Amino acid sequence: MVESIHTCQLREAHNGPAVLMNSRRRPRRVHKTASRAAAPFCTDHQMTQMGRDQTQKALPLYKAGPPFKSHSSNKLGKSGQAIPRPCSFISSGQRHPALDPSAYCETPVYNPDLCPNMVAAQAKLVYHLNKYYNEKCQSRKAAISKTIREVCKVVSDVLKEVEVQEPRFISSLNEMENRFEGLEVISPTEFEVVLYLNQMGVFNFVDDGSLPGCAVLKLSDGRKRSMSLWVEFITASGYLSARKIRSRFQTLVAQAVDKCSYRDVVKMVADTSEVKLRIRDRYVVQITPAFKCTGIWPRSAAHWPLPHIPWPGPNRVAEVKAEGFNLLSKECYSLNGKQSSAESDAWVLQFAEAENRLLLGGCRKKCLSVLKTLRDRHLELPGQPLNNYHMKTLVSYECEKHPRESDWDENCLGDRLNGILLQLISCLQCRRCPHYFLPNLDLFQGKPHSALENAAKQTWRLAREILTNPKSLEKL
Repeated sequence: MVESIHTCQLREAHNGPAVLMNSRRRPRRVHKTASRAAAPFCTDHQMTQMGRDQTQKALPLYKAGPPFKSHSSNKLGKSGQAIPRPCSFISSGQRHPALDPSAYCETPVYNPDLCPNMVAAQAKLVYHLNKYYNEKCQSRKAAISKTIREVCKVVSDVLKEVEVQEPRFISSLNEMENRFEGLEVISPTEFEVVLYLNQMGVFNFVDDGSLPGCAVLKLSDGRKRSMSLWVEFITASGYLSARKIRSRFQTLVAQAVDKCSYRDVVKMVADTSEVKLRIRDRYVVQITPAFKCTGIWPRSAAHWPLPHIPWPGPNRVAEVKAEGFNLLSKECYSLNGKQSSAESDAWVLQFAEAENRLLLGGCRKKCLSVLKTLRDRHLELPGQPLNNYHMKTLVSYECEKHPRESDWDENCLGDRLNGILLQLISCLQCRRCPHYFLPNLDLFQGKPHSALENAAKQTWRLAREILTNPKSLEKL
């Protein structure tokens, strides 16, 4: 089983001694035991401080390096926990006069819960976020919903032609409760459709961790080779080859495109081993053959949930694991440069339904919708460093940092959004974003460093604008 060596990087850590602060006296050290080693990502208290302390500090751009680092002198936050200060700023380092707590209270207050002006500022941010959601996010959803229906008409027609040629590839793109099964929105113009295949029963699911983010399917008994529906795609070693199935499917789709009723508006995307369609020269749809694995859970994700983190509860954990996962026949960027004999036979692990179930309740989905809208409007950058899945991953980590349901009430939306944006900046600067269920898998692998740096700067501009001037959401 793969050990979760990077999990701690996005979860709470305490480093260094706490310091009792007094407005007139020198700091007095209170030593605390570090519960975890330092990580290059922002800690829970650092995120909370910057999320809740939005009216206390000016927020100019950071110097190069992680946006926060531990200090030996820290302010004492709520419940006596140390809140590390931000690292040095590019500017003079002085607080903005309008954001200094002394401008609101006679005595500096380091606990924002005790300052009514800060509560008002938080309420103002939530008000503008809700307005942004109702106007910009809902407009985005409506436009994407219309696009999905247009795209699915074309894809369904192509898949019907594929099924006529090869009955083993049966279309599973069905509409259920106003959503299409197996369809994922990558961006407003890019989609992925998962085509579920049948009869995986004669294969064993092998997940030994040698291929990060991937697994292989091997015949449970060599004598059952002839019993498999996919016999011609089984290698001499007994593995069901994802590459061979994808290659055959690509040929079938190319033929179907020429025969379908939408052949004038759809064409295959060349120079890729993936099955991609370009529709009306505006939308790109990737169709991925896959097996659905329900009722089992991969060994590489067996560490989840972590025993010391109370979220999610046992009932939700049982629901998530019952949803299972998918095995996709697609290229895995984590295998680039590998010389494994099973590389071309490997299937990519995907947890779409499990992740969706995790985000039920509170303002989690609303927070994700705001993040997606901000990404579409301001973080669609050269090199494509960020996509919606990165946002979804960071929301899941934020749920672990704030496990109580009360932390996801509507009035906490601003805090949660600020925390996620600041964590995103840290990930971009450290050039690493661990997969939520598979922390050994880096979601930034293969992304150009210059693109990640550019995204970090742009994300910080967004975060700074939202933190210091919530009304700016009207123009974002």
